[in-house]
Amino acid sequence: MKKEPTLWLVRHAPVLAEKGLCYGVSNLLADDAATSQTAEVLAANVPEGVAVHVSPLQRCQQLAWSLQLLRPDLRFNEDPRLREMDFGAWEGQPWASIKRAEFDVWLADFAHVSPGGGESVAALMARVAQAWDEWAASAADALWITHAGVMRAALLLSRGIRLPATAADWPSANVPYGEVLILQAPQGGQKAV
Repeated sequence: MKKEPTLWLVRHAPVLAEKGLCYGVSNLLADDAATSQTAEVLAANVPEGVAVHVSPLQRCQQLAWSLQLLRPDLRFNEDPRLREMDFGAWEGQPWASIKRAEFDVWLADFAHVSPGGGESVAALMARVAQAWDEWAASAADALWITHAGVMRAALLLSRGIRLPATAADWPSANVPYGEVLILQAPQGGQKAV
């Protein structure tokens, strides 16, 4: 019987920015101490030979560099499909300062409206699905160093959902910094560690 591949997803460490800031694709640095701590946990738990795919944003690159120092046996590849969602003109603004009417427009057509003129949820799901399908077809274990939005998209994909019908279908659970989520494909379950 063929083993289903395992996908480890990890969110970068906390960014060096004020709380409540919309920073999707903004290229912010992460806290060094928290990054090192997350890398140590990963180094102790990720199996040998796993391919590591990394968002190009520097907060994820920091974690990849830290992990690579501890685990040179892992293969590292930058993958732009794993970057966070682009919030356009909302980037760099406090979430609280974005007008309610703008949120309402987005929520009315959650999958297709591009918040702040950036990227739609449909576009995010399409690029994450492309990476997901490539990984699932490889039948090889992998680790994605990525962002909360990508992790939520992958969680939907693990449930067979290619596009959320409404905002209520988007996973609302908090994804803490340094959180590891383990998924299996194509129809496996998921668990957080």
